[in-house]
Amino acid sequence: MKRFFTIPAMAAVMTAGVACFLALVSAPASAQREAVFNGHRIIYPESSIPKIGHLHTNYFYVDSDQPSAGPNPGDETPGSVACVYQLVSGPTGCPIATSTTVPSGGIGAIAIVDAGYYPTAQSDLDAFDAQFGIPATTVNQVWQGKTRPPTYSEWLTEEALDIEWSHAMAPQAKLFLVVSTLCTTPQCNTDPSWQAVQYAAQLVAQNGGGVVSMSFGDAEISQERTFDQYMTQPGVVFFAASGDSGIGVSIYPGSSPNVVSVGGTVFNRDRNGNFVSEVYGGGGGDISPYEPRPKYQSGIAGIVGTKRGYPDVASNYCCAAVYLQGGWLGVGGTSWGSPTFAGIVNAAGSQMGSTADELTMMYKELAVPSEYAAYFNDITSGSSKCKTGWDECAGIGSPKTYAGK
Repeated sequence: MKRFFTIPAMAAVMTAGVACFLALVSAPASAQREAVFNGHRIIYPESSIPKIGHLHTNYFYVDSDQPSAGPNPGDETPGSVACVYQLVSGPTGCPIATSTTVPSGGIGAIAIVDAGYYPTAQSDLDAFDAQFGIPATTVNQVWQGKTRPPTYSEWLTEEALDIEWSHAMAPQAKLFLVVSTLCTTPQCNTDPSWQAVQYAAQLVAQNGGGVVSMSFGDAEISQERTFDQYMTQPGVVFFAASGDSGIGVSIYPGSSPNVVSVGGTVFNRDRNGNFVSEVYGGGGGDISPYEPRPKYQSGIAGIVGTKRGYPDVASNYCCAAVYLQGGWLGVGGTSWGSPTFAGIVNAAGSQMGSTADELTMMYKELAVPSEYAAYFNDITSGSSKCKTGWDECAGIGSPKTYAGK
């Protein structure tokens, strides 16, 4: 069954907003939850259900959480995403089936930060690369200390999604998967994940600079500004998911001024599978109650006031083909958007010295209409909150070519 988001179906979604997508039903708080979107079953694993004080993933399964023998024909591939975002040359309409040209760039290093040891990381990445013709690489799975973190079953999909798609967008970059042990104490907001983020940044800096991607998050808290220090390594640009709970629901580190916060969109395809448009899909967005407006957002002060607004940018978040331990899954969420956008920025080769430098460049382009139109897709549909220019739906917008990244 193809998962094309057709024009008639998307029109209904755009009229009703994304409330139906985010209305979770039929499950207790300790189990997975489900929703229906565009006729498809959406399954949120327990790891993606927010619990204040515990970092959660930001992905969901589409139609089934059981693997299949091959990718679903309607799941986006590295070639189809790269074609739509004009990162490569592809067929007219960028159909999934025939968009097979994949990115070839990448510099320095990419580090993914996740929880739990991933025993089949290398073989899963090899299978993904072979399926789509992506140059193979070694994933360097590392952790701090002598004790290897345990394996967390629901974080494996997160880890597969992160390493496969960041590598697909920047196959020449060195790839690190930095894993840690999940926190089980009331101090979960601070340890050990921020130490792992700091370690990931050091590895990237030592390997020529590049990007760090974090797909996890938790609700914002008043102490969060003390955590921003962990995302300041020179020569490294940090990315984080803006969450999957819709506009007005806060998340950290997606709210940090020291990350490029990545929201979620949906590709609208016609009945023949041709790309038609991109609309807001339900990714998170908010005005932080705690983080002051960073200097790079001075140009949108009239919208965000004195506080940090997010996301900064957005990327397709439904649905991606992911390979995990012998089978294929259809996966969505801003957990896909963050590593994908991080890989695109890495392959763009701008090599900015910090997240602030990266975002200063992007927001300056927003202020120049000709550059903005050439470098970003402005997402103005999918919710009544989507406006021309920056908004909480998709920030500046989704990527268009490598320029300005």
